[in-house]
Amino acid sequence: MPDAIHTATTPTLDIAYEQAGPPDGEPVLLLHGYPYSPRCYDAVRAELAGRGHRVIVPYLRGYGPTRYRSAATPRSGQQAALGQDVVDLLDALGLARATLVGYDWGGRGACVAAALWPERVRALVTCGGYRIQNIAAAVTPKPPEQEQRYWYQWYFHTERGRQGLAANRAEIGERLWQLWSPRWRFDQALYAATAVAFENPDFVDTVIHSYRHRYGNAPGDPALEPLERRLAEKPRITVPAVVLHGEDDNVEPVDSSEGQERQFTAYCQRHTLPGVGHCPPQEAPDAVVRAVAEVLQHA
Repeated sequence: MPDAIHTATTPTLDIAYEQAGPPDGEPVLLLHGYPYSPRCYDAVRAELAGRGHRVIVPYLRGYGPTRYRSAATPRSGQQAALGQDVVDLLDALGLARATLVGYDWGGRGACVAAALWPERVRALVTCGGYRIQNIAAAVTPKPPEQEQRYWYQWYFHTERGRQGLAANRAEIGERLWQLWSPRWRFDQALYAATAVAFENPDFVDTVIHSYRHRYGNAPGDPALEPLERRLAEKPRITVPAVVLHGEDDNVEPVDSSEGQERQFTAYCQRHTLPGVGHCPPQEAPDAVVRAVAEVLQHA
């Protein structure tokens, strides 16, 4: 657990973050997903800090102590918002660039930042592959077995789902952990420490918007539309990258990241992780640390 939670003020958010390691160390940002929190990176953070990195682990918008600065700001969970938040955090911390590590929402934010602001990203470790969404193609059905894995997304498109998330946010998150990482026997104390982050007053609105926007069923933040237009072109990622994918990922199957090498134009290696599900930082922290070391050798 961190000794303290810090706050960085950006144009739209007061971003809460944890940090470890020497202040002048090579910076690494660790970006969590839904339904997780910085707790998923505890082992990774400790190891990277021990190797001399300055490790920064933010709470994403809608999680933990992170807050929107204005009631007028849309509670958006769209991909452009996640990427913009990464760059805004680097600005607030006075960092010219950093290595990004992410999975799920965090992997999406990391890929967006690397694609649109490559000068700010030294290297990238992305769990699950190229995470930028193709919203125009989102109406095309996937095979039934994949549609079944996305049950929670369809649920969140309904008013019943919004109310269900508000009432059962911790219970839904725990069920998703069980489904997405079927071989991982997580500790209940770890889950309880994570689920505290879901009590943010903007959690429900941000999560619901994220899942509705990605299918074109909710408008985006107008301020972010220029970025979304660029993302619609599926920009390539030009920074060195390592892709990690758990072979037991039961929401984004391991074969979904196959053949994505064309989206990465610099050094890129893909490693699959036997016995690992959707959250490599929690299930295989050593593999994530090795990936950071590997990608930095080519940065």
